[in-house]
Amino acid sequence: MSSETMSTSLDVSFLGALQASLSVLLTIAVGVAASQFGILHQGTTKELTSACVHIFLPCLLISNLGENLSTASAIRYAPILIWAVIYTLFSMLFGAILTRLFKLPSWVTPALSFNSTTSLPLLLIQSLSSAGILKSLRMSNTDTTSAALNRGTSYFLVAAIVSNTLTYSLGPRLLDHGETSDPDHAEGKPQSQFKDLPDGAQRGQQDAQANGHTNGQATEETSLLPEYTVRRVAEAQENGYRKSKRVWDRLGPKTQSILDLLYGFLNAPLVGAVVGAVIGLTPPLHRAFFDHAQHGGFFKAWLTSCIQSVGKIFAALQVVVVGVKLGNCLRKMKRGEHSGTIQWQPSTIVLLMRFGILPVISIFVIYALATRTNLLPPDPMLLFTLMLMPAGPPATAISSLTDLNESKPEEKMAVSKFLIVAYIVSPALCFAVVGSLKASEAVSANR
Repeated sequence: MSSETMSTSLDVSFLGALQASLSVLLTIAVGVAASQFGILHQGTTKELTSACVHIFLPCLLISNLGENLSTASAIRYAPILIWAVIYTLFSMLFGAILTRLFKLPSWVTPALSFNSTTSLPLLLIQSLSSAGILKSLRMSNTDTTSAALNRGTSYFLVAAIVSNTLTYSLGPRLLDHGETSDPDHAEGKPQSQFKDLPDGAQRGQQDAQANGHTNGQATEETSLLPEYTVRRVAEAQENGYRKSKRVWDRLGPKTQSILDLLYGFLNAPLVGAVVGAVIGLTPPLHRAFFDHAQHGGFFKAWLTSCIQSVGKIFAALQVVVVGVKLGNCLRKMKRGEHSGTIQWQPSTIVLLMRFGILPVISIFVIYALATRTNLLPPDPMLLFTLMLMPAGPPATAISSLTDLNESKPEEKMAVSKFLIVAYIVSPALCFAVVGSLKASEAVSANR
């Protein structure tokens, strides 16, 4: 390859990465502006984060996975699932070792473990397609660039399922500082999913308040359901809670720890992924949800459309929340208040790993598997996606984890600042893009 051709590829790839990064940065700027003009406040970010995790992300997974997954294409997604689990767990282990060895802040481990798998990769692949450099990743002359782009999009979404599931199940544990006033922690006991539930008297008072019977006045917490229905549901929840609590108390500490870990995986994103997989792998359901009405898709025009519309909110809103937090940081800095500081040693370590070491390891491993084994299907776009999956800035979901884990305000703001720095330097991803592209082309040429 001539130096001129290499220079052209690097320029085009750099511009694609730059365009994708600028799109994310502009979305963050929207959050900063909303915070500055009082449209969104710091106090609303936790509610928005909860809505993203429990509503918008599951809908995104249901719509995208259900549409792109089918019985015919399922085998192509196996390498994506396996590699996503392997590199995430490897990054998690490596991050935990570095954090303990150099006594780094607790957010370094999830920052090394989870990278952006939704917004930035999808924007990046669209930008690269617009630049015309994905033509070489077609499987054959009959394969179109549009079809290759759709495959790449679906591959990244499947990887996002693994990343998001592990992020919201293991991420909060990685942020634990080991110092808490909770008696279960103090005595070395496992945390129980029952410890935060109120007792019967408290639950009864909450139910009364939810029904609007406190002082005979309705509040914003008043249930819209009939009183009889709310009362019966509350009684069923109370009975279920008491029975489950009795069973839980009879278990040993080790059993409780194992079950509590497994319970962490039973989150809304995983439920959305499972529902999407069931829809995609069941032909009648796939047809009903995603085919045109004349072909049996009687859910597409109303139910599927609703799920897709709600799911599309996730990526943008999650990034906007980061902007709101950044705006709050900037105002505190202007007032001379402590707003969290960026520690350059851990930040540099994370950025070097995310933009340098992990992409090099990924390209080497996938290239070796593709050239020396028959484990990977002959799809250049699949190889390109596998090589590029571990690269890129840390996931913006790390900011969400600090909300869900109720981290200190200074740590939340420091994480928000670090994410801004990470996305500012994200055009460095162009080197990983060029390396993955050329390695994928080399594999295709040798097959």
